[in-house]
Amino acid sequence: MSVAADLLSDRQSADDLGLRGSNQSGMRDHNERLVLSLVRQHGALAKSDIARITGLSAQTVSVIMRALEQDGLLLRGEPVRGRIGQPSVPMHLNPEGALFLGLKIGRRSTDLVLVDFLGRVRDTRRRTYRYPTPDAIVAFVSDSLPDLMAALTPDLRARVSGMGVAMPFQLWSWVKALGAPQAEMDAWRDRDIQADLAAVTNLPVYVQNDATSACGAELVFGSGEKPRDFLYFYFGTFIGGGLVLNGQLFLGRTGNAAGVGPIPVPGPDGRMRRLFDASSLATLASRMEAAGESADHLWEQPVFWQVSPPVLDQWLDEAAEGLASAILSATTLLELEAVLIDGWMPPAIRAEITARTQAALARLDLSGITPPAVREGTVGAQARSLGAAAIPLSQRYLLDQNAAQRDA
Repeated sequence: MSVAADLLSDRQSADDLGLRGSNQSGMRDHNERLVLSLVRQHGALAKSDIARITGLSAQTVSVIMRALEQDGLLLRGEPVRGRIGQPSVPMHLNPEGALFLGLKIGRRSTDLVLVDFLGRVRDTRRRTYRYPTPDAIVAFVSDSLPDLMAALTPDLRARVSGMGVAMPFQLWSWVKALGAPQAEMDAWRDRDIQADLAAVTNLPVYVQNDATSACGAELVFGSGEKPRDFLYFYFGTFIGGGLVLNGQLFLGRTGNAAGVGPIPVPGPDGRMRRLFDASSLATLASRMEAAGESADHLWEQPVFWQVSPPVLDQWLDEAAEGLASAILSATTLLELEAVLIDGWMPPAIRAEITARTQAALARLDLSGITPPAVREGTVGAQARSLGAAAIPLSQRYLLDQNAAQRDA
């Protein structure tokens, strides 16, 4: 497809989504977010490209791009010559234009990352535990943050724009599965972790479900072609999910949409069980321990697993069968373009479970539905912490397409 055709397609998509720009001065924030969203999606763009996509006047685009450049959010590329008229100058995101903190609170570990404007991790801290408590999390951030900030220049420290927190909701409900004391986990019921962390960091803090955040990382930082409608599965201690509709992360009324873990799926004996009983790392760990194998390393690093082939093979088959059944259930309600699978696991394991899920889905009765493509996610094991960092980035610098449609 030609560049002109690409831009025409983009302009039609912008019309369909209500993402057209406005030449009114009062819409500057909307238009700046629109430009940053387009440059993030497409890479470097010239002013003329953005004007054609958005319908904004050349003068309005020039003012916006100049302001974003002065703010340090955009950088000039090399002029493109060889066309009629003045050479065009593509503008691209400045990696150091803004920085963000992402905190993942997991059931077995916590990670704090410092991420640049492109989603690249500049620094990270990690701590493992048997179970999380609010005091332990606040202490971890208090201990780790000074080291992260000390490595930055004063200018970069001033560009740290907020902290996102990715965590499971209702942690006190997972006491039995974690083997944690109920009294200590009950501390999460009334603790305002958002306020505690805002006091420690002196930054805006946003809290989101951990699997939803992982899905957000795929949407904002993922590579390759991004489907407009997809269901996302993330393998953590328990499996979780996220949902993207019309190119936008769908949170639901309480922020827990696409909480896929409780979906009923058939087990090997034909009896129904929950998806997270079949397709979670906790299930694999239990199988390993029953076979006399240590599972401790599963929580410490995702690069290399030491699992005996019989245990791993059985878990992969049952996890894939569970995923296929859950995908079929979801597809009967939603017309999904794709399903993406990611998790705290080696890339080779991710590829294998994706392939087995594709095969398991093909064996099911798909009459009356169009099955989605089943693909690997592209962000990897750090998707939850990266997704946490994507929350303040999105809040401040990207366009909320749902809000644009509501305002239209």
